[in-house]
Amino acid sequence: MPDTTLDHLGAPKGGWLGALKRQWLLYHLGDPRYRFMWDPAPPQEWVSIDCETTGLDRRRDEIIAIGAVRIHGNRILTSERLELLVRPDKRRVSADSVRVHQLREQDLAAAMSIDEALPRLLHFIGSRPLVGYFLEFDVAMIDRALFPMLGMGLPQPRIEVSALYYEFKDRQRPPLERGRDVDLRFATMMRELGLPLRDAHDAVNDAIMAALAFVKLRNLR
Repeated sequence: MPDTTLDHLGAPKGGWLGALKRQWLLYHLGDPRYRFMWDPAPPQEWVSIDCETTGLDRRRDEIIAIGAVRIHGNRILTSERLELLVRPDKRRVSADSVRVHQLREQDLAAAMSIDEALPRLLHFIGSRPLVGYFLEFDVAMIDRALFPMLGMGLPQPRIEVSALYYEFKDRQRPPLERGRDVDLRFATMMRELGLPLRDAHDAVNDAIMAALAFVKLRNLR
């Protein structure tokens, strides 16, 4: 299962090793204007993110939409959401991916470049921990695009909603039945948590649903 041990809800681990790593990363940061990402995170704040892509190949496919929404305590600040369409540089939008997210090449012709989108995303996130559903893929796609700009990927702690959900379901089992598989599909998770299911494979909708699940699971802990 994905790691959720970052204070379990996103606070970065402290200690001298953490401070040493922070200094090393800041020294090697490709653009000092983004030092703010290593600042202390605002208390009780997170950012839920989601990306839509031209496909599922982390090495070759590209981001075509980014959705993000801020969370403050138990509030999801939908009025402060970020919604970006991104024009792919090299990869064509496959028919399979269009069927998933309904974004065609003509829909993206006038969209911003990834180089324009990334600064907006970084300023929106700030130093807040990241929340998401199968977040590893989204962060990998962002990091690949970000590396030429910063020489490194996103430094923020990450909270995997599907892992929190797995732990929640596993705790409900008798001790001898713990550790077994759990249905981690998005629709199943939202239904089991009694949360509304918005249109999936829309970056903002997926970010909001992940935020809803995070807030609910955080309170259930």
